[in-house]
Amino acid sequence: MTEIRTRVMTGELPIGSWLRQEALAAEFNVSRMPVREALRKLEAAEILELIPNRGALVRGPRVQDVRDSYVVRADLEGLAAEIAATRITEEQLAELRDAERRFAGAARAYLKGEPGSDSFGRSEWIGANDTFHTVVQRASGNPRLERTILDLHSIFPRFLTSQPLIEDPSRFEPNIEEHRRVRAALESRDPAESRAAMTAHVLHAGELVADWFARRERALSDLAPPAGPRPRRT
Repeated sequence: MTEIRTRVMTGELPIGSWLRQEALAAEFNVSRMPVREALRKLEAAEILELIPNRGALVRGPRVQDVRDSYVVRADLEGLAAEIAATRITEEQLAELRDAERRFAGAARAYLKGEPGSDSFGRSEWIGANDTFHTVVQRASGNPRLERTILDLHSIFPRFLTSQPLIEDPSRFEPNIEEHRRVRAALESRDPAESRAAMTAHVLHAGELVADWFARRERALSDLAPPAGPRPRRT
């Protein structure tokens, strides 16, 4: 199950892919029973949908689940920023500025279509964005809060949360400005503004991701018709 989940989370098995028990059993050199059980667990986690007589369809999260998760994330990351405003060190502020600079540089290179920006640039701005948020969470000095936020991040395939920016790079500049606002508030040691800036940033990201999933969900509805009653055996 771990291997299948990893492939979905990294995008190796994209949304809309079909998985079949026989092929998976042969690949992992196991019987169909453990494969069937693994697929059922992944269905319970809403990563797959088992379609009778067709196989397992790789699905993304439901749109409302995305929105709900980002609302919680926004509140928790806002709280982390609020606490961090009075605790963040100069060293952490330097890390934050560096992550902000790397994100903006890689994003603008991607926008311009500079050589190598499609592969390296993408991983660079994703990594810089992760670092930016991680520094703020670590600066809160609350490991339990950090872990809770990390758990929320791990719900969705990481590569998917960047798709709205990849498909519409014009969204990069607002993202860059939101990072600048968060960093400036933390530099000013302003708890209320730090919380407001981070909360708004995460909520905005959530709307972009939810809209992207909504479009994918509509496309997937054509791939998997609603399951009707199974035919009776005679």
